[in-house]
Amino acid sequence: MSPASGGTPRPNGPRRRDRHGRGMRGPLAPREVPISRTRSERFDDFVLDAVDRLKPKWGGQLSTVEFAVEEVPPSDELLDGPGRLSLDPIPFGRAQPAAGGSPAVVVVYRRPLEARARDRDTLGALVHDVVVEQVANLLGLSPDTVDPGYDDRH
Repeated sequence: MSPASGGTPRPNGPRRRDRHGRGMRGPLAPREVPISRTRSERFDDFVLDAVDRLKPKWGGQLSTVEFAVEEVPPSDELLDGPGRLSLDPIPFGRAQPAAGGSPAVVVVYRRPLEARARDRDTLGALVHDVVVEQVANLLGLSPDTVDPGYDDRH
């Protein structure tokens, strides 16, 4: 309140309490509690879990591969333009083989997978399948060779 309106002057600086007098707003949960993690952080965890599940069998081949998460695929990867027919126009990931001095890269797209998943468990399974498919593409193998349980889910 300002002195002109008849109230007490407010010191310059941050407010110490909200307008209802209950104190400052803050996080609902401490950072170390799983509920406080953002959706993108939880998605990153799904990708890391999928890679960790493949490492016992494919650790040697995956040691030089970089795994990344991007929000959405770039527009040049969308397959729904004129003259392009595809059953699934939005890719869920891509694999780039090593070229020159740059390492091989597997990229997983977060938003298309989140839109497709019904719940958290489905999202984890979808992320794992995309990682398996992209690793298989990178290694020139079938997804069932990379993960023997892949065909059981499809």
